[in-house]
Amino acid sequence: MRKVLGAVAAVMLLGCGGGARTDGAAQAVDGLELKQASGAVSGRFAQAGTEAQFSSKQVEEGVYRIEVRQNGMTLTGLVDTANGVMSLDGFGEETGQDTQMLDGDREVLSGLYAALNAQLPAGDAAAPEAKFLRRAVSLWSQHPSSVELQRTVMGEEGRGYTMLCSYAKCNGSWTGTCNGYYNWYSYAKHDCQHGGFDYTGNQQIAQLGDHFSCSGDEYYMSNGAFVCGEPDHWSRPKVIGICFGRCGGGCGGDTQYTLDATNHDGCVRNGHALASAYCDDQFTSASDDEMFAGNCY
Repeated sequence: MRKVLGAVAAVMLLGCGGGARTDGAAQAVDGLELKQASGAVSGRFAQAGTEAQFSSKQVEEGVYRIEVRQNGMTLTGLVDTANGVMSLDGFGEETGQDTQMLDGDREVLSGLYAALNAQLPAGDAAAPEAKFLRRAVSLWSQHPSSVELQRTVMGEEGRGYTMLCSYAKCNGSWTGTCNGYYNWYSYAKHDCQHGGFDYTGNQQIAQLGDHFSCSGDEYYMSNGAFVCGEPDHWSRPKVIGICFGRCGGGCGGDTQYTLDATNHDGCVRNGHALASAYCDDQFTSASDDEMFAGNCY
């Protein structure tokens, strides 16, 4: 759904680095501690002196309760996989009042998401409670400040979301170089201050999938050659890289390629910041894709 925040590009897992911090009092060791049991996963994540505690457990068949506590905020989710419904909420721990997601919150959640990706099995190999925790954390890590945390997300293939798995391949492969054999998807679209969905400057022709990256960015076609970077509201440029169209940050733990996620990528990678209000409608449209769409491979 978006590009990964640069501030969390280097995530240290517990045992791989980091050490105790001392700012008058001992701080938690940076990294991820993960505990898994039958039907439940829990743990903590510390990053630069900030700690997040999380849990996900099956409360009845196909229903999972998720909680993340960080930066004085509690985030909760109840996922009903059979009916494709998720209830989300977020509030201040001390007051119990509604709150909003800010840059510091997203930074910690992005770090937690990256750490979960590194430690959990990819895709459907992860236990369901762990997979839905990872997806919920990814969704919260992209949550714009201007979108309410309390909301209901409903997803159903063919109505709520549209899969684009076939466009994620090039040269016959899900990953690796395309060798000139591209499978362009026309078009990644958004609306903003520049115009509506039909404005060509708000459209990109994308090669979806895990193909290419350059310095943490993508490639775009300029004068017949690929250039590293992101074009800003060009007229239908060809773009490729960083798992364009994939739900979640960058190339995350799941492999869902959908229409709404492609449009969200087309907004935040086209002259807008991750939490830009201009991309709010693309974010909310892609939320059910993130939680309920199946993996392409």
